[in-house]
Amino acid sequence: MKTTKKNLTKTRVELTITLNADDIAPAADKALARLANNLKVSGFRKGKVPLDVAKKHIPENDLASQTLDFAVRTALPKAFEGLHPISIPEISVDKYVPGEIIEFRAASDVIPEIKLGNYRALKAKKPDGQLPASSVDEVLNNIAKSFAEKKVANRPAKLTDEVQIDFTGTLGGKPFDGGSAKDFKLTLGSNQFIPGFEQGIIKHSPGDKFELKLTFPKDYHAAPLAGKKVTFEVLLKQINELNLPPIDDALAQKAGPFKTLKDLKADIKRSLQAQSQHTATEHYKDALVNELVNSSTVDAPETLIADQLRFINLDFEQNLKAHNLTREQYFKQGQKTEEDWEKEANMAAQNRVKAALVLQVLARELDISATDDEVSAKLAELRDVYKKDETASKNLADPRVHADIKNRITIEKTLDELVKINSK
Repeated sequence: MKTTKKNLTKTRVELTITLNADDIAPAADKALARLANNLKVSGFRKGKVPLDVAKKHIPENDLASQTLDFAVRTALPKAFEGLHPISIPEISVDKYVPGEIIEFRAASDVIPEIKLGNYRALKAKKPDGQLPASSVDEVLNNIAKSFAEKKVANRPAKLTDEVQIDFTGTLGGKPFDGGSAKDFKLTLGSNQFIPGFEQGIIKHSPGDKFELKLTFPKDYHAAPLAGKKVTFEVLLKQINELNLPPIDDALAQKAGPFKTLKDLKADIKRSLQAQSQHTATEHYKDALVNELVNSSTVDAPETLIADQLRFINLDFEQNLKAHNLTREQYFKQGQKTEEDWEKEANMAAQNRVKAALVLQVLARELDISATDDEVSAKLAELRDVYKKDETASKNLADPRVHADIKNRITIEKTLDELVKINSK
């Protein structure tokens, strides 16, 4: 077998593969055996026809076609050895003389050569993860509110009251998903709604109907609503004055297995600190990966970019559907053009692919991989989660799922090691 390589791009190659008679012979034998197995010849049972007899009864074109298929499929893994193809190669047969020569071309995206940056001297700084001084007090106040005594008040609403409301939000005259509710209970001052909503209820009395014309924050988590002007029609049905219990040992004992307020505060602080440190570590990991990608030499194959773009588009479509919007309606609102969105999506897809490739190379560099025990433990955890979902449980038996889990665990271990290396 002779192979020559042509680089079509930095991440795509085309191999020209030539097979001679010696390379073709084993494929011809396999083809003959496969075809003979389904052949019916008088005097012989199906599958028991001698190969020399079968060859006389099999059409030459069928044997030639099957031989070509076996020969190409056998040659491809050898030809691409060391190139790491990431898509099924596109085959073009240029020359085929049965029993003498096969010449074909195979084009595929491949994992590009990646040169890692200095992953041991990254400059990203880990956020301190310290809690604001008011964090524990905020939780204590929320606990006190959960044990508050409520008294119906026949007066205008004020800050700290609990109100019961019906509301309907509209965008461009049409209701939007998640913007309506009935008998909704809201504590004024909790900042549970967008700016202006809770303040707009203050000074209104039970039975009042009124409109609130507001604007969603530009960084609102639901992209279709971010920065949009909306109108809420509100009916204030009831006002409850909340009489909060004192924040003391007695409240701590009601809140859980605590004897004193000091014990409760310590537990809250531990929990908040763990959450804060986890968030800080995740941000730090992202910063380290971004810096490592920028300091490395890595090209993103178009096939992998296309895969990521499909995921990004799917998320976008699902988000739009949740808000009863089409793509056309979203872009017509003018927050950004479809061209701008596509540029951002393409950049995000490239960054995801580059990060994944760099982390895979780093895992090999650090000799990190998921163990069989780790994969088995994760599978057992997922089986427990999906024990009532028959379809999901069956999917866990798929070898491809096992491979994906192994890859995810490997990447997580690699990220943890990257943090350790740069935290010394």
